[in-house]
Amino acid sequence: MTIAAEPSWLLFIVSLPTSSATARMRIWRALKSLGCAALRDGAYLVPGNEARERALRELGEDCAREGGVSWLMAVVARSAEEDRSYRGLFDRSDEYAELRRSWKEANRGLQALALPDLARLQRKLQRDYEAVRATDFFPTEASAETEAAWIDLNNRIGRLLSPDEPHETRGGIARLDPSGYRGRVWATRRRLWVDRVASAWLIRRFIDPQARFRWLARPADCPKSALGFDFDGATFTHVGDRVTFQTLAASFGLDEDPALVRLGTLVHHLDVGGEPVPEASGFEAVMAGARERLDDDDALLAEMTTVLDSLYAHFAREASRAKT
Repeated sequence: MTIAAEPSWLLFIVSLPTSSATARMRIWRALKSLGCAALRDGAYLVPGNEARERALRELGEDCAREGGVSWLMAVVARSAEEDRSYRGLFDRSDEYAELRRSWKEANRGLQALALPDLARLQRKLQRDYEAVRATDFFPTEASAETEAAWIDLNNRIGRLLSPDEPHETRGGIARLDPSGYRGRVWATRRRLWVDRVASAWLIRRFIDPQARFRWLARPADCPKSALGFDFDGATFTHVGDRVTFQTLAASFGLDEDPALVRLGTLVHHLDVGGEPVPEASGFEAVMAGARERLDDDDALLAEMTTVLDSLYAHFAREASRAKT
């Protein structure tokens, strides 16, 4: 039978040899990540769309390679009552309630965590939340309630990670001539973290090779003659959905360099979340280790400059390969 491009429901039936325990677990996890509801052992229902149909077809091919068989069928509810019954299988209220319980527990221990551990916890909690949202095909009030709770928790973690983290500002970004920004003093908050260290690297490598940096105990300590970055009221800070690194790149016409764009995506992911970059976790681990070893921000910038130089070269090579 030919399956419509977007059937109402998809029914996936699978049978694997009893000896294929590893394959069973792998396929069960794949079905769970797709949000399938188990009707009985080996029979799974999911709302139909083109992407899920494609994923289930690929899963069927995986079953065949393991010596099993599978069937993928389009199912249409015969009545509104039957359709409501199907939808009820995908009520995520219990999963959302469990998330909120885990967040309350995590919230009690946030202040005791070191910065790298706090950042890792934030990303884990976000992954868990997004995994539930991705399979919440019919959102209810529980979804809105959980979203509000997540915003509150995420904001609290953000404040603990960076007490002086700049707030998003609105407006456009003017294109600037780098020649007017050379040989200057640049200032940001001390105890560098991802956005600040990457921004300092970008300034020295691409904007002001003679840049001198001043590391501030408080943003209010910034001298009037200095160019502040990555704090509220700074010359360069978060604008719209751009973190400071991306604002600097856009300000000086560097956002057309694909390697810097990729690096900016990495910084954005580690600073405020967003599109993941495979190299991000490695960069964060190196940054956290360097931060533990080095109390001096000049030394920290010098060490991370080597890492950022290497990442930039890596991304530039990938961009070059993509063109050929």
